[in-house]
Amino acid sequence: MEKRELLLAHSPDSDDAFMFYGLATRKLRSRLITFHHELHEIETLNRCALEGKFDVSAISFHAYPYLAEQYRLLSTGSSMGDGYGPLVVSDHLFRPEELKGKKVAVPGLLTTAWLVLKLFQPNAEPVVVPFDRVLQAMRDGRADAALVIHEAQLTVDREGLHRIADLGRWWHQQCNLPLPLGGLVVARRLPAEIQKEVARLVRRSIEYAMDHREEALAYAMQFAREIEQPLAEKFIGMYVNEYSLDCGERGRQAIQRLFTLGYQAGVIPNSVEADFLSREG
Repeated sequence: MEKRELLLAHSPDSDDAFMFYGLATRKLRSRLITFHHELHEIETLNRCALEGKFDVSAISFHAYPYLAEQYRLLSTGSSMGDGYGPLVVSDHLFRPEELKGKKVAVPGLLTTAWLVLKLFQPNAEPVVVPFDRVLQAMRDGRADAALVIHEAQLTVDREGLHRIADLGRWWHQQCNLPLPLGGLVVARRLPAEIQKEVARLVRRSIEYAMDHREEALAYAMQFAREIEQPLAEKFIGMYVNEYSLDCGERGRQAIQRLFTLGYQAGVIPNSVEADFLSREG
């Protein structure tokens, strides 16, 4: 089989950079494929995947029901928060139930964070802005609160913001499962052998980063959005974990629960079964 170059898209975040360190720096190679990496923020990844643009892509799990005909899920490469996750914050204190009817700056309507907020408070009103501008939108008066994802989850306290809701903690209380935030998908149009090689390489890249943690962390720091190294390391540790190597049965249950609850709540328009690429050898 002739060697193929695949378009691999993921976010310019420190946790993704850590996971893909082995591949991005060509520490790992394959006789079947090479990757061309594209970096985009998560809602752009979701929207591009709707168009089938990428061979392999990081997506929000919320987006998968809209992509299921074009892509399969990988059991490797997931970001899950076990008892923690996106935060709803505000510069003034109010009770979680008072989110009803309030405007919340959100990083995209296909993000898992927005889906879980809708499960938590169905009547929150979204103000869609890029993920790195949600706090500014709130401070500008365009929203009453902000839905915070990525590294900003670790800096809200020192910025004097009030935590209105911890959606990862709420999800765990409701479901006793990790909160599946983002995952990797591979295009169904690719030959089965190529799909399995993608899954194998992604897992090897994560293993490589874990086995060479110091150099992988040093590489990931350039994507850490001006937070200091201890916080970046903490963030990477939160979202690159055993579920990233393989989401396992518990992770699969969590993903399916997310889809089922989203459909039952009317946020996801169609019932969908999570279709995973069979376990790689």
